[in-house]
Amino acid sequence: MEVKAIRNEETYRATLARVSDLIDLDPVAESPEGEELEILGTLVEAYEAKHFPIGLPDPIEAIKFQMEQSGITVKDLEPIIGKSNRVYEVLARKRPLTLGMIRRLNANLGIPATVLIADYAHA
Repeated sequence: MEVKAIRNEETYRATLARVSDLIDLDPVAESPEGEELEILGTLVEAYEAKHFPIGLPDPIEAIKFQMEQSGITVKDLEPIIGKSNRVYEVLARKRPLTLGMIRRLNANLGIPATVLIADYAHA
């Protein structure tokens, strides 16, 4: 097992190919191949975090996504955001999220507060 730091695109692609081969083997974690897979996975993760960072999602899109994933309706959001017209205004970006809304969305829907407090475009 030759493990090298990932410093460029060529090494990154070669490491991804090796990770793919190791995954196909489905090694036991304690085996040499399993340990190699774990080490290479960590290296790939670190390289991707540095070179391909993923920003926070838009707060309104995060709410809509959570609604879709959980089967939540506008009516279900009323205790969290307010009457249905207020929910529609927030979802249409005509009304900003308040601190109280953010706290309740975090507590009731599990949307991270760091996502909900991010800046987003208003109509």
